[in-house]
Amino acid sequence: MLTWNVTYHCKKGKRADFYHALCELGIRENSQAEEGNCRYDYYFAAEAPDDLLLVESWTSPELQKAHCEAPTFAKLQELKAVFCENVEIDKFYY
Repeated sequence: MLTWNVTYHCKKGKRADFYHALCELGIRENSQAEEGNCRYDYYFAAEAPDDLLLVESWTSPELQKAHCEAPTFAKLQELKAVFCENVEIDKFYY
């Protein structure tokens, strides 16, 4: 099992816009439908009004890698360029 905690550090005041753009694109639903996905959930950081946390879990690193090569993932990269300052990823294997 592989879990990624992805913290999107959004541009000031852009977190809600980023989240709505993700929803409109169907990022969560498409990711949950991919083989090997166990979890794909967003959380709003209480202490950091411009941060959005994604927790995603996969049955194997290979299937998570395939997710990163999906067409929807390319669209996500475009959204990040518009709305995010940077992104931090913590990876956990168990």
